[in-house]
Amino acid sequence: MDAKIVLLPGDGIGPEVVAQAERVLNQVAETAGHSFELSSHPMGGNAIDDFGDPLPSATLDACKDSNAILLGAVGGPKWDDPNAKTRPEAGLLKLRKELKLFANLRPIKTYKALLESSPLRQEIVEGVDILFFRELTGGIYFGGSSRSPHESGEVASSEMVYSTGEVERIVRLAAAAAKNRGNHLTSVDKANVLEVSRLWRQAAGDVVAKEFSDVNYDVVLVDAMAMHLISRPRDFDVVVTGNMFGDILTDEGSMLTGSLGMLPSASIGESGPGLYEPIHGSAPDIAGQGLANPLATILATAMLLRHSLGLEEEAALIEKAVDAVLDAGFRTKDIARGGESLSTTAMADKVLEVLKA
Repeated sequence: MDAKIVLLPGDGIGPEVVAQAERVLNQVAETAGHSFELSSHPMGGNAIDDFGDPLPSATLDACKDSNAILLGAVGGPKWDDPNAKTRPEAGLLKLRKELKLFANLRPIKTYKALLESSPLRQEIVEGVDILFFRELTGGIYFGGSSRSPHESGEVASSEMVYSTGEVERIVRLAAAAAKNRGNHLTSVDKANVLEVSRLWRQAAGDVVAKEFSDVNYDVVLVDAMAMHLISRPRDFDVVVTGNMFGDILTDEGSMLTGSLGMLPSASIGESGPGLYEPIHGSAPDIAGQGLANPLATILATAMLLRHSLGLEEEAALIEKAVDAVLDAGFRTKDIARGGESLSTTAMADKVLEVLKA
C-alpha cells in the first residue's frame, strides 16, 4: 500500500513520542512491503510562535491531502494567557471541524502486566475493555456563547446544541462497532434535566431500534456512569455520548489503566483522513527529559493503520508487540511504580525489537 501520513509533533513531549511512532511506522512499512510517505508539519503553540496561527494553511492543506494524520500534543503554560488572540487548542478544534471528524474513539483497556499501576483494586479493573465513542463536533463546545455586563459583574452563557442527524451518525458508528465486539451498546446522557439530552436519547434509541435491534442496548445517566466506571467498569463494552460528557468520562476512564501514557485515540469522519493521537497531552513538566511514555502514541499508529488504511494485521502486530514488551517487564517512569524504568527511546527500542523478530 502507498499512503501519505502527516505527522504533527506539536508541543511539549509531542515531538518526542511522535519520533518513536515514526520509527514504528517505518518498520511496519519495511516489514510488510508498504510505502508510507511521512511528512512533518507545525501545529499548536510552536506554530503560533512561528506563524501566528496554531493551524497554518499549509499544515491544513497537507492534512487534507493525506490518508491519515498522527498528532503528538498541543499546548502548554507558554500559551495559556486567556487574553491571547489565539491558543494552541484552537488549531485542534479547527482541524477537527475542517476534516469533519465527528467521532472520537477512545479505547480504555487494562493490561494484565500493569494492573498494579491502577489506583483501583485488581478485581475491579482486570479485564476492562471499553471503547468510547465521543461526539466531537457538536454540543456545548461548539454552541453559541456570550458574556455581557451584569449587576454582579458579568454573566456568561454557553449553549449545548445537537441535531437529530448529529446524534444518529455517531450512534450508528458505535452500534456497528458493538456488533463486532461484545454486542453491548450503552448511551450516556442527562435526559432527566437537559432538553438536548432528551433529543439525544430519542434519536439514539430510534437508530438502535430500526437498524441494530440485535444489539444489547441500555441508557445510563452521566452522573451514574461516572460512578459505574469506578465501581463496575467491566460491565461496559461500547459507550456512546456527547462531546462534553465524553471528554470528562474518558479522562476518568483513562485512570483505570493507571497511566494516561498508555491510551491512544482516533478521530474519524464519514470520509477523508482520520486524526490519531495519545490522550496524555503535552506534559510540559517532563518535556525534553526522555521520560515520556511513547506507548500511547505507538498504539495510536495501530489505530491509524486499522481505521484509515485498513491494515488490520499490521495494527494487531503493533498491539501484540506492546503487550509483549509489557509482559517482559519493561516500563517507563509513569508505570514503573518505583522500579527500574526506560527512557522514551529505549521503550520504543523494545517494541521495535519485537516487530523485527
